[in-house]
Amino acid sequence: MKTHQLYIKPAGSEYRLAFISSFVLAALTLITFIVAIFTPPISGPFCEGNCIAYPYLEAVNRFPRDYYWMYPAILLNIVYVAYVAIVHHLIGPGKKMISLIGVLFGSSGALLLVVNYFMQVSIIQPSLLNGETDGIALLTQFNPHGLFIVLEEAGFSLIALGFLFTGFGFSNSGKFERAIKTIFIGAFVLGAVSFFVISFFYSIFRGYYYECAIITIVWLVFIINGILLALYYRYKQKNSD
Repeated sequence: MKTHQLYIKPAGSEYRLAFISSFVLAALTLITFIVAIFTPPISGPFCEGNCIAYPYLEAVNRFPRDYYWMYPAILLNIVYVAYVAIVHHLIGPGKKMISLIGVLFGSSGALLLVVNYFMQVSIIQPSLLNGETDGIALLTQFNPHGLFIVLEEAGFSLIALGFLFTGFGFSNSGKFERAIKTIFIGAFVLGAVSFFVISFFYSIFRGYYYECAIITIVWLVFIINGILLALYYRYKQKNSD
């Protein structure tokens, strides 16, 4: 026996919440991006002078300057979990199964990043100040092949994978939806290509190259699609009132 799922049109308040989450995500990402850009690397392949090296104990003098960007980054990843859940809720009938997969991948990646950043601001500096340096080289953000970088790569890669499924949740019925869909799917493809190209040239010694590439891709999507979705949901809200 065939059954039909009842579709209830979203209320204006739901679109309003979607607008707020999209706008806040774009704004927080832009702020984090700017702060991160003005925090020059002091180790790894992008360091231009006065670099620190293994075991990175000189990092004790880099707090809090080199950690400022992590605080808004923690917040924006928490906002992203809410954002992608709201996007899934407002996806049209017949597309929710695939967009739910996007929620799961995206949320997993975002929460992994929250743990990674919170670990940096809560463990590294107190340990260095107390002379507890065992294992710091593996954990610190200044190690280009350390745990911090690997967790960032994993977290942002999961978010990019989530983009693929979230993107397929949108239809091609309007210019906004087509643009949003294209950006989400295109970002996943670009992220995957960057991983394979960088891995081909550098193998396991990727350093910061893939990390910087995937962060840039994901954060640009947060900003661009955050703005586009804010406009899209504002339009939907006006039509629903």
